[in-house]
Amino acid sequence: MSRDHSDDELRDSFAELGFITCSPMIVPVLRCARKAAQVSDVTVLLQGETGTGKQVLAQAIHKLDQKRRAFSFVTVHCSTISEALAESELFGHQRGAFSGAHQERKGLFQSAHRGTLFLDDVNDLPGILQPKLLDVIQRATLRPVGSDREIRVDVRIIAACNQPLEPLVREGRFRADLYHRLNVVKLALPPLSERNDDLASLILSFAKRHDSLYEPIEMVEPELLTLLRSYSFPGNVRELENAVQRMLFLKTKGNSLGVADWLAQSGSDGVSENRDLLEEAAVFAWKAIAHRGISYAETIQEIERRLLETAFSVSHCTRREMAQRLRTSERTLYYKMRAHRVQGTGA
Repeated sequence: MSRDHSDDELRDSFAELGFITCSPMIVPVLRCARKAAQVSDVTVLLQGETGTGKQVLAQAIHKLDQKRRAFSFVTVHCSTISEALAESELFGHQRGAFSGAHQERKGLFQSAHRGTLFLDDVNDLPGILQPKLLDVIQRATLRPVGSDREIRVDVRIIAACNQPLEPLVREGRFRADLYHRLNVVKLALPPLSERNDDLASLILSFAKRHDSLYEPIEMVEPELLTLLRSYSFPGNVRELENAVQRMLFLKTKGNSLGVADWLAQSGSDGVSENRDLLEEAAVFAWKAIAHRGISYAETIQEIERRLLETAFSVSHCTRREMAQRLRTSERTLYYKMRAHRVQGTGA
């Protein structure tokens, strides 16, 4: 099958703006993001787990926006904004509007005038602010705290949520009218655990970004990619970048990153880490039973087969060495491999 060069060009253009992907499942998201950038007044809602790259994608949309990219990209951290000072932070205040207001101050909306205002973690926006935010978005005007005059603002809104807003609306924790106003163009970013195609390119990109920690990295060893494909990455892309930084900091030789580097940065030799990994494996095994309807016996058989395949593909041990690492006899290991049709790497 021939490659679609237009998709390659699309991925390359976003890579230049910091959003790295090789995954075919991200291509429709990027197409929609590029189109949204061309319609510079449309509101965009980015949905995805923490660390999936929502802010990077928001900045890319801003930079592709011919009308607004010369002006500011301003971020509002809705989860940390103080409820007592939130209105002043967003809309500004007049001198003397309240105790401590010694001078006039512009709010974040005015700072983003003619540019983009990014509402990060908008699902955590305090309820008291939601109707005021809706009013400013709808009328494109605001009134600073303590002022009797309204100010026109020209701002594109990009909002991000780390959980779906629909359940919050049903529970009365998020205003339905604000949700509908934000949900004009909706882009959903999948977790890193569903983007295995992106692992190598992301790791190399992060290694280049943090090249002050170590000499240039030229490749990611296949065994490391095999290992990472089974990892859940609860912190997503952000977690991977932090891990790459630790690998580079601890590395002493070589121009590739492998399993040994990953284990060194994660401290996986510790007992508590092993217990956490086994607990995580048990959770995923139960999900397989619950969602696929397979039996306990089938699940254990499948886990055993995949464990043996992964062990040999990652470590390249001989059968004798693998038996020692698994703390079993070579004869038992041989029969297990034969039963599951697993190929080893020699006697």
